[in-house]
Amino acid sequence: MSSQLDPGGSLEPSNSKQVSSKPTTPRSPQEEEPTGDRLAEAIEAEDGLPEEDEFLAQGWDATSSNASTSVTSSVYQHTYENGRRYHAYRYGRYPIPNDDLEQNREDMKHAMMLEMTDGKLFMAPIGDDPKKIIDIGTGTGVWAIEMGDQFPGAEILGLDLSPIQPQWVPPNVRFMIDDVEDEWASGSGWDFAHFRSMALILRDLQKAVDQTFRHLKPGGWIEFQESHGMPFCDDGTMAEDDILQQFYLICVDAMKRFGMDIDIADRVGGFLERAGFVNITCVRKKIPVGVWPRDKTMRLIGLYVRETAIHAIPSLSKAFANLGMSEAETTVWAAKVRETLNDTRIHRYYHYYFWYAQRPEE
Repeated sequence: MSSQLDPGGSLEPSNSKQVSSKPTTPRSPQEEEPTGDRLAEAIEAEDGLPEEDEFLAQGWDATSSNASTSVTSSVYQHTYENGRRYHAYRYGRYPIPNDDLEQNREDMKHAMMLEMTDGKLFMAPIGDDPKKIIDIGTGTGVWAIEMGDQFPGAEILGLDLSPIQPQWVPPNVRFMIDDVEDEWASGSGWDFAHFRSMALILRDLQKAVDQTFRHLKPGGWIEFQESHGMPFCDDGTMAEDDILQQFYLICVDAMKRFGMDIDIADRVGGFLERAGFVNITCVRKKIPVGVWPRDKTMRLIGLYVRETAIHAIPSLSKAFANLGMSEAETTVWAAKVRETLNDTRIHRYYHYYFWYAQRPEE
């Protein structure tokens, strides 16, 4: 069964598993769910509760750090609102803080990603020797730094609105404050452009994808790693009026007030196709919400999801206020969400999408 985009850009599953590294003629996006991938199959629930000390960290060395050359960034200004810190560059562009609490949440999401992918930083078949890699929306810079370690011969550039990246990084890694939705000031000829959780917050995703297409080298790759936070359930343990589903829809509405569509993850393929990309592939994974799965790795992933969701509520206070929610209402929702996330009798999951595609060879 081949896969086709519908007019809205959604994707029907395909049985195709193969992705050619050299494009011939454009083809429809393929949805890839490898046989045996525990994140693509039904998730088995644990009969009892996990042990209390199951997820305690062991062997962590707090003195370890990345070291070599200094970051070359000059925009270190912030604004403050309701006790949280936001970036000053393009103030109001992004309604989520950039302070230590939010950075910790972002790094937790990165750790979850590594568990989800068995340690892979990307899905695109970029080869063993890429020369230029750009990380758009780099955040804390952890992905760019790890790519710098993995590809010491490559130039790695991380772009973000916030100057929150570390001062000492591998010698082949640098960071730059820039807005990808503007005309690019970061050069061309990139082998690989990486976006994580960016399709959800870009106000003009098509413009960003079109610009990336122009700035990639012929044969270069683009990848989006995006969550679709609507909860699903396969065994009937989630109610029709589920609290988490209701809260997700509130978040969708709140972010729309800022021109962002956090419900877009399953439609990224349409934007890639319209930009002219070929060899468009989608890998979709089921991500457990909470520590209810039987598989230990899946439980750890569910723990990360639960904790990042709980900590996301205060991070979204500015978006909720713009929706007209009072601080008291936000507090009530936080309590409801926290309670339901801790209920291991409800076996929720959401989908995570990896979209990658190639600029045609010329």
